[in-house]
Amino acid sequence: MNHLKRIISQIRGRGYGAYQGLNRRRFSFPGFELIFDHIQKDPFAPGTRVRLVTENRIPEWAYENDSKLTALEDFLLRRFSTAARENSRRRGEGKSGLIYAYQPSQKILKRSAVRITRDRIEVRFYLGLPSRGRRILAREFEEMVFGDLPKIFENSLNFSKINRDQLTNHINICVAADYLRTQLKKLGLVAFIGDGAILPRRSGVDDRPMGKEAIPFRSPDSLRVELNLPHLGRVTGLGIREGVTLIVGGGFHGKSTLLRAIEHGIYNHIPGDGRELVVTIPEAVRIRAEDGRSVQSVDISPFIKNLPQRIDTSRFTTENASGSTSQAANIVEAIEAGAKLLLIDEDTSATNFMIRDGEMRRLIPDELEPITPFLDRVQPLYHEYGISSIIVTGGSGEYLKVADTVIGMFNYLPRDLSSAVKRRKREGSFGPIRKRFLKRDGFSPLTRSGKVKARARGREQIIFGTRTIDLRYVGQIVEPGQTNGLAQALLYIWRRYLDKGLSLREMVDRLITEIESGGLDIVTEVDHPPDLAHFRGIDLAAVINRIRGIRIRTE
Repeated sequence: MNHLKRIISQIRGRGYGAYQGLNRRRFSFPGFELIFDHIQKDPFAPGTRVRLVTENRIPEWAYENDSKLTALEDFLLRRFSTAARENSRRRGEGKSGLIYAYQPSQKILKRSAVRITRDRIEVRFYLGLPSRGRRILAREFEEMVFGDLPKIFENSLNFSKINRDQLTNHINICVAADYLRTQLKKLGLVAFIGDGAILPRRSGVDDRPMGKEAIPFRSPDSLRVELNLPHLGRVTGLGIREGVTLIVGGGFHGKSTLLRAIEHGIYNHIPGDGRELVVTIPEAVRIRAEDGRSVQSVDISPFIKNLPQRIDTSRFTTENASGSTSQAANIVEAIEAGAKLLLIDEDTSATNFMIRDGEMRRLIPDELEPITPFLDRVQPLYHEYGISSIIVTGGSGEYLKVADTVIGMFNYLPRDLSSAVKRRKREGSFGPIRKRFLKRDGFSPLTRSGKVKARARGREQIIFGTRTIDLRYVGQIVEPGQTNGLAQALLYIWRRYLDKGLSLREMVDRLITEIESGGLDIVTEVDHPPDLAHFRGIDLAAVINRIRGIRIRTE
């Protein structure tokens, strides 16, 4: 501490650049060490990256396996982030005076902001080094590091001040959900919605649970599954079986709300979220139409062929896909990346891609219609590839002919309507899934000036070289930290994988394996990154497939 005080007195009133003398320096405080990894260049730039390192006094049971470790790191990040928000304030211009850490969502994710080993706890975060008129405010800096920071440490990381019941509950919820997810396949299920779950959210931009007016979920007797979970004991809920499931019902009765909960069930949720026991297989993918997206060399012929002008749909390429061609490409790309469950809502689908009723078939014979609707492919997908589908529909009964299970939603509560199924004879085949190989030309992070550029812009965009990748409709990317990680993953692929003869799927799978072994830090050249979050290989493939101008070779 005294060493840091001397440095601060020496730079008092000097230009902002004098802060650079702190770069790569470490200073001891009572109970922790503060390390400066990268100093911001001015008060309006992203904050100075720092680490707080302290001895790990938490009992080993709380981090003895990966599930518990992820939950513990998530728990401590939430405490630290909250304490930083409550105990720091703006002092000067720009970000001056602020102490801020990554803000987690309702999900429990592996993130880079907190790293825990047997011996130590490391928290990575930002300091806004204070100035006015780009002159160093030494007194305000002292208040930050000698006043605010010790308070933040005491209120968040001092184990003696942590509520043990809250910590235990946070860990137990995560362990139970992870265990449940491992049991789904053994039970022949693709998703589970626990009785008592609160599915509605406060709004489209607020992922917290709706208030007291929300109706707790209750499964119908015929679809109820009972399980024994670690720490939670006996639980019951709706088990959605493998195969083709329809969710039907009147408008505003909860069909899409149920589907969205299933979509987000690939993640664990914090205690109190309402979706703690809404669990889905990790290979679930939300599918929708995406007008205008780029598609490169995707075999959409299972759905679309014999287009005018003899366009080859076995290697379909366009810079401006229609609703039907984009939805077909989204499905084929998801399958190529490893999807085992497709989640589809008619509200965000191309109608002509989803259905073609008897009247229209009589009017326009099949041989004159280029589109084979998903209706005709949904059962072959399951029987040939083991890929299940959950489909929300309210405007057509055509899917009753191909459904295995029908769930009706009535005032946010489900009923088993499977007796309405009128199964027709299964016909047709889906066909092969082609391997696709990413070529180096067209996949480049270089700007026009030759600089390497790959960075996230919020949750929905990545700037990669000269291109902007639009991720608005990749709905299972839920945090900006995931987008940060995905941007860095593109760089990692560009540097290491492109010339190794690997298919797109093989590249993605290899990278995820490396991350699971070495941690998120491996994807970036930034030392000790504070703002990365774990992502799926399926979502990385989705990002690559949305880069305009890439070139693909198929087999």
